[in-house]
Amino acid sequence: MSHALGGIRIADFSHVMAGPYATHLLRLLGAEVIKIESPGRGDAMRDYGSDRRYDGMSPAFIAVNAGKKSIVLDLKLPRDLEIARDIVARSDVLVENFRPGVMTRLGLGQEAMRALNPRLIYCSVSGYGQSGPRRDWTAIDNIVQATSGMMSLGGDPGTPPARVGFPVVDTLTGQTAAFAILSALLQRERGGDPAGGGDFIDVAMFDATLAFMASAAVPWLVTGRALERTGNTGYSGQPTSALFVARDGRRISLGVVQQHQFVVLARVLGHEEWLRQPGFADPESRRNNAQTVMAALSTVFAQRDAIEWEQLLSAAGIPCGMVREIGEAVSLSGLQDRQLLLPLTIPGLPQCEQVHVLGTGFLAGRGIDTSPGAPPRPDQHRQEILDWIASE
Repeated sequence: MSHALGGIRIADFSHVMAGPYATHLLRLLGAEVIKIESPGRGDAMRDYGSDRRYDGMSPAFIAVNAGKKSIVLDLKLPRDLEIARDIVARSDVLVENFRPGVMTRLGLGQEAMRALNPRLIYCSVSGYGQSGPRRDWTAIDNIVQATSGMMSLGGDPGTPPARVGFPVVDTLTGQTAAFAILSALLQRERGGDPAGGGDFIDVAMFDATLAFMASAAVPWLVTGRALERTGNTGYSGQPTSALFVARDGRRISLGVVQQHQFVVLARVLGHEEWLRQPGFADPESRRNNAQTVMAALSTVFAQRDAIEWEQLLSAAGIPCGMVREIGEAVSLSGLQDRQLLLPLTIPGLPQCEQVHVLGTGFLAGRGIDTSPGAPPRPDQHRQEILDWIASE
């Protein structure tokens, strides 16, 4: 099967999450990813988490490194640095997420590497970018959640800022980097650049996060007013777009934000009289009488289990979903058919050698690798990579 990025080779100097997630997505599109790891334990993410049985192959590492190749290089040693340069000279893309200036000090900066390989697309990922007043600030996911304003948006009014419960900044930054690399590859393949077609991409976690929050940042840029925090009530602020407790104690999320949806909801719930009551009749009335509307809905939703409401209302075209734990979500039927769960065999993994990682999040007629292979052990592909360099 042909893949969208078949024949594209990536020299991956990145570690932990944002950079490796970018190259993970590109790997699933068919690119060959050569992971350059530091001596010792390699990528720090290999030992991430509290369960020491998974050291070397932690679940977080597995999540973003399936199917890559690994070589361990000490970039401070001339011999290993020359191997790194040989890999870059034969690659289409270089990805790194060291602090700004580190790769240049090692002799692997973007100007030197693009002089070595004019077709190279060089992507640097950092906290605040390769330029600007915060260039040298150290950043990880939760720091940028704070400095970007993301933490200020969640929770109920009057409560302290809250971190999103997974590394959302790392993930969205990696996705942004993959998107930028694809753009540069497309531009290069279209040709017309006498310098060789390469490019330099500067991806900042802060920039990517602020761009990701367009629905919150742009309203402030236009009006000068911050959005109100609405907790578990939806972006619309409608009381019919909120959480409710079902008979079994499970919560359901309702997303009725348009008038025609409320009409259907009232009929399905057996309360068409709401359509004639002043406090329920239209979106503005419902917003002004939010407590009354939510109390009425709460009484009704307490009469059935959450899964029943999810099925009944969804079948009627009403946005509704049961609040699930992550384990319940990844166990839903049909995910493999949508290429969302990709099977892997990882020899020696505790408990179970047959596991899954997540796919790209979209379907395409062709071009996605649904069997990327196990993540590499440190230095697993050294001889293969050295033989490849020697043969060219």
